[in-house]
Amino acid sequence: MRRAGRPLRLSVAAATAGCLAGVVSGCASTPQERVARMQADMEQQIVVYGPACARLGYGANTDPWRQCVLQLSMREELRRLGDASPYHGGWGSPYWRGAGYWGPYW
Repeated sequence: MRRAGRPLRLSVAAATAGCLAGVVSGCASTPQERVARMQADMEQQIVVYGPACARLGYGANTDPWRQCVLQLSMREELRRLGDASPYHGGWGSPYWRGAGYWGPYW
């Protein structure tokens, strides 16, 4: 009975090691992949926010226009992520966040 259990343990260990190696190798990215991903993100931001900045009066492909694109992108990202409640507690309006239910002087 023990002999039958040992190969099973080895196969489970081998499978676990194989899965772990696959996950770790999948998470690693080269600097070239990160640069390509960042360039794709920037191109998407230009497509989405570029026309709005042009309508605001910034000349296309100028430094102020690029700054406008980045600011609008950051504003949207903060608006999207800013609604999440903080991990340390608190809920509702920002007045109650960090102070808990009882108020800031409890």
